[in-house]
Amino acid sequence: MMQFSKNLLLPVALFLSAIYGYAQLAAWNGAFHADNFFQQWIELGIITYLYGFLFLIQRPHRWRPVVAAVPVILAYLAQDLYFHFYGRVLRIIEVMELPELFAVLPLTYDFLLASVFMVPLIFYLYKIDYRKARLIILGALPIFTVVLLVETTPRAYTYFVESAGNEIIKYSDGKSVESNGRFTMLLYREAQRIEALADTAPYRNRVAYDREGDTLAAELKTGGTPRNVHLIVLESFLDPTLFKGAIFSRDPVHPEFRKLFGDQLGLSISPVFGGATAQAEFEVLCGVPAFEKLTSVEFNLFTGSQANCTPGILGRLGYRTVATNAYKPNFFNVQPAYKGIGFQEIYFPQEFSASNPTYLKTVDVSNEDFLFDGDLFDQNLDFVVKHIQEHPDQPLMNYIMTIYGHTPHMLNEEKRPPLVQVSGAREDRHLLMATNQFYYRSQAIAQFVNKLRTVDPQSLIILVSDHVPPLVYGPITYRELDYMDNVENSYYHNRLMIIENGVPRKYATVHHYNIPQIVFNYLTKGGYCKTEHCAHLDTRYARDKSQYLPQYYRLMAHASQ
Repeated sequence: MMQFSKNLLLPVALFLSAIYGYAQLAAWNGAFHADNFFQQWIELGIITYLYGFLFLIQRPHRWRPVVAAVPVILAYLAQDLYFHFYGRVLRIIEVMELPELFAVLPLTYDFLLASVFMVPLIFYLYKIDYRKARLIILGALPIFTVVLLVETTPRAYTYFVESAGNEIIKYSDGKSVESNGRFTMLLYREAQRIEALADTAPYRNRVAYDREGDTLAAELKTGGTPRNVHLIVLESFLDPTLFKGAIFSRDPVHPEFRKLFGDQLGLSISPVFGGATAQAEFEVLCGVPAFEKLTSVEFNLFTGSQANCTPGILGRLGYRTVATNAYKPNFFNVQPAYKGIGFQEIYFPQEFSASNPTYLKTVDVSNEDFLFDGDLFDQNLDFVVKHIQEHPDQPLMNYIMTIYGHTPHMLNEEKRPPLVQVSGAREDRHLLMATNQFYYRSQAIAQFVNKLRTVDPQSLIILVSDHVPPLVYGPITYRELDYMDNVENSYYHNRLMIIENGVPRKYATVHHYNIPQIVFNYLTKGGYCKTEHCAHLDTRYARDKSQYLPQYYRLMAHASQ
């Protein structure tokens, strides 16, 4: 037995060195960072076992240690290529879509992929000593056991990874892979999906669920001629004037913004503070609280299967439903989520999504890294004008998710020099930068809204912040500078701006999940809220959050199918 272990020791050490080298090379080419490679304990256990098994079942030959590494490295390569070309982390359920991918690719690409993957695998299979049937069966048994446990007891696997592994990064599949490893997270996300399917099984009835969507769509038809809806979620849009304990050297609000909205600025309560944008998006688009009952980020369970969210409902009415996201498509499983939510078209900047058609470019992001709101809005406005000209009879749902304002609040001082100084009980450099960003962002919003009012006067425009930023000191800064007079959950409150038919409107403070009610009530000219309790019209109508649970489970049951 000791000699047996010694025979494997050197090949395993060389294999781990080789796969670490591969991971570093892949990171250099834009895949997952490899800084935490040797802290991925679960992943190291998985790949070491796989390598040992693949090594032992071969016939003895000179290249045995190298050939044993081939299937593992190819599995890594497949996930990295998927991440590179599609901008998101591969999930097991998406493997089922690969035959369709091959069907639409040109033959030259099919041949290239077959050469890269099939030829080495065939060579490995040729080197297996099939006379070692007992060893093959016994060695494969733990692998099949793990897969079986994931499929039959998924909660046990997710608990094990969350307890024994490294942090699961809520906001990014990619960073979770960097923290825990490719195979670990591949199985983890599959276990989460199966958990959700089991938990939501009593709520799954596609025929009845589709009928609910059709009923709501029919109700919305009572409003007559459909109007365009422009829904903009603003990344970390922090209104510094809500800090009652902060002192500003000048008004941080741009004059155009103040003139446009005056005292008609509202508030909406986000489900998150400082991050996890997808949770805010989920509530804004789907109209139910982000309970996190099935996963830490609901978007992560979406497969592209249709859910009764606002875009999907409007799509039933003949709307063209379009989502524009100003950042990379590999965050928060956003592409399957947007598809399941009901967006017919999804656009990302061409720099991050070269293989997909898009109208959006990042323009110049020097010294800021993120696309400025004004540059994004100008491009979107051109898109809207083109739609109105080419499809005058088709209503539009125009959804935008911005990225400017994201931590660390960088400023291109040549384009946007700092104009406002901030003082108070707490000095926070990120607040200083976010305040100056707000001045320019508020100007960009005012200019965008004014132009929209000109080209599309009879429409609904809603702008809301996803969440306030964490700044340097998190809640401490908010408390010490009296954000929102330190009301309960003060730093979950975000600016909400509503423009109905060109006129700014202020409503009662709502939650993000109440925003679809505002849309539906507008489209029915007030008819929707005559039969439904709408919190934005009267806070007495605010439902207890737990009352949304059945609706939440029905939605997630069908979104995760």
